[in-house]
Amino acid sequence: MRAALRIVGTALVIAALALVLVVPASASAPERRYRVTITNLTSGQPLTPVAVATHRTSVDAFTVGEPASLGMKEIAENGNLGPFVSLLQGSSGVSEVIEGTFPLVPEGTPGAAMFPDSVTLEIHATADARRLSWVSMLICTNDGFTGVDGLKLPVGVGQSVTTGTAGYDAGTEINTEDFADIVPPCQGLIGLSSGEAGTGVSNPALAEGGVIHHHLGIQGGADLVPAVHGWDVDEPVAEITVERIA
Repeated sequence: MRAALRIVGTALVIAALALVLVVPASASAPERRYRVTITNLTSGQPLTPVAVATHRTSVDAFTVGEPASLGMKEIAENGNLGPFVSLLQGSSGVSEVIEGTFPLVPEGTPGAAMFPDSVTLEIHATADARRLSWVSMLICTNDGFTGVDGLKLPVGVGQSVTTGTAGYDAGTEINTEDFADIVPPCQGLIGLSSGEAGTGVSNPALAEGGVIHHHLGIQGGADLVPAVHGWDVDEPVAEITVERIA
């Protein structure tokens, strides 16, 4: 009888240890929650739906002066968030990835009747995910985008950080400024059209093979009009505010 009790006692101890071993790390390090607001500051340059991620410091969304990743190339040329989001979701250093569902369109343009110029969303981060990145295409460009890489998250609940974001050129496609080489939503959202369909697929003939750099703005070489689609290249094209709410 005593032997049986010892066996039962041993089994209970083992079971208890097993329960301890499967307790997730998040139980001792609860996730933090943040409210993120992104606003388009331009007068004629719509942004694609945002892609936002919280991550460790070892993760880079993009780096100025280096070639764009395939994911960044797809966003900057075609407004396609899929490859970029999939890459982040597959990274062990990423806590959470959130995608927006609508473009951010400047006030006073035709597209503003359907879409706002800002978006607010919430995102979580584990205790070791202390950075946030986001990217969006500058829709009326060949390969322009904006965003922030590795913004330091506010520490305390109620604290926030705000920063402006520049316009960047991915260096992956020649800037023809021709509607035929630019994603279709540009024409309808801003209200200028050449009658060309536009494209959401990269053209190998326009491949540039450069690196990410600050965008020089709209030059007016073809269909894009500096006074309509352009922006002050010395000023931010968007603004992001991140507030810790839990």
